[in-house]
Amino acid sequence: MNKLLFASLIFTLLSACTSQESAPLTENEVHAIMEKFDRGWKTKNAALVDSVLSPHYLYFTQSGKTFDRAALVATAGSDVYTLQTMERDQLTIQLEGNTGVVNTIWKGKGIYHGETFDDRQRCSVTITKWNGKVQILAEHCTPIK
Repeated sequence: MNKLLFASLIFTLLSACTSQESAPLTENEVHAIMEKFDRGWKTKNAALVDSVLSPHYLYFTQSGKTFDRAALVATAGSDVYTLQTMERDQLTIQLEGNTGVVNTIWKGKGIYHGETFDDRQRCSVTITKWNGKVQILAEHCTPIK
């Protein structure tokens, strides 16, 4: 009887640990990380922006270039990039296990390297959950004309 009780206890503990590690990404987690990311940009808080990015983060620019995590974080805290307004519309989420793709329209007005911009873009943001940590892996935005 004691062996059966012990085996049952071990099985229960292992199941709890395994299910926590492999819990799929949720819509609430996606919304939370997107809100944190946007708050970092709105408040020019580079550390907050950095905190939600995967070490392998990649941004695909409108001109066909890429920004890595370091370049994006530097821009977020830099004086060369200033947002006057920013908002997201039509946010939808596709989930597949521990990966999510956010489809959204991003609107922003501001100044970048002395040039004013008034953008309306369709953005795709790839979000992953690895070892319980939710992070933004990649982002690509295309202007809506």
